[in-house]
Amino acid sequence: MKMIFVFLSTILFSAVAVDDPFLATLAGHLESIASAAPTWGLILVFVFMAIESSFIPFPSEVVMIPAGFLSARGEMQSLPLVILAGIAGSIAGAYVNYYLALFVGRPFLEKYGKWFFISPEHLNRACEVFNKYGAATTFICRLVPVIRQLISIPAGISRMSLWPFTLFTALGAGLWTALLAFVGHWLGKNAGEISYYELCINGKEMALSHMPGLIGGAVILVVLYIVVKKFIVKRRFFL
Repeated sequence: MKMIFVFLSTILFSAVAVDDPFLATLAGHLESIASAAPTWGLILVFVFMAIESSFIPFPSEVVMIPAGFLSARGEMQSLPLVILAGIAGSIAGAYVNYYLALFVGRPFLEKYGKWFFISPEHLNRACEVFNKYGAATTFICRLVPVIRQLISIPAGISRMSLWPFTLFTALGAGLWTALLAFVGHWLGKNAGEISYYELCINGKEMALSHMPGLIGGAVILVVLYIVVKKFIVKRRFFL
């Protein structure tokens, strides 16, 4: 239990916001693409969230918050479909990192990771967290900026079983994706005229304000998982 709460403190300390100039640049480019949302919205959400979940630096708030916003105003498909598309894209991007690490290994990434936007410091940090806290980090770390994308790499390096990796990734990505989409949906219902950039900034601030509760809930789920797993192992041992 103590280890879990130490890990929670590490997560809260690591959770930094995307810098605004970068967000402003992306928002400016994506605002023009948003006009295709009524027809291609779900595909765009899937593609951009796959990019966000891979090794390419790309903030998910410029995708899921506007998607929820447009869904609320009837300019895109329903909110559940938007969330499902975001989760599917996140899993696809995580697979890219997982299989990349699985096939090339850690020494290759330490030497050539810069060509994949993976710094040695971030790689070592992700591996350190994964090795210390185990497979469940692929769930909790989906809620943490920077480590969110990279946690799939040590999972691939260690050849973590694909089924639990997929499950934990889907659960963690689902929480984060749903939070952003719901924030955007709420703004779509309650905000007046707002620019794409303002939407992303206001939505990001709202999402971050809910992060402690979200991460706390995730930690509780992990503790329950560990307890249940140990209980099942003990029962099998004594039967």
